[in-house]
Amino acid sequence: MTLRRFGRPIGHRKALFRNLITDLIDHGKIETTEVKAKEIRKMAEKVIALGKKGDLHARREVAKVITDKAVAKKLFDEVATRYTERNGGYTRVVKLGPRRGDAAPMALLELV
Repeated sequence: MTLRRFGRPIGHRKALFRNLITDLIDHGKIETTEVKAKEIRKMAEKVIALGKKGDLHARREVAKVITDKAVAKKLFDEVATRYTERNGGYTRVVKLGPRRGDAAPMALLELV
């Protein structure tokens, strides 16, 4: 498995991913670059799968990733119950086109 580094030290990169996942769960969708969206998608799928389990261990593992307690509660109460019948594929990446300014390819990452 290749690891994308995004030109950041590991602490900064982990914080970036945690914040993006928290915002995705909170708002239902985020707009970011395509590469970040593809990387965040993997982690978000795992967090939602933990939310579906709902036991104490899953809650503690989610607390490692999600930075806001209210968003973690929302994950277990609302988001996880929405996907009880679904076996994966909780997120979707929609390509938006280049960003104005630096022409970076942008994408919309949203919960299905």
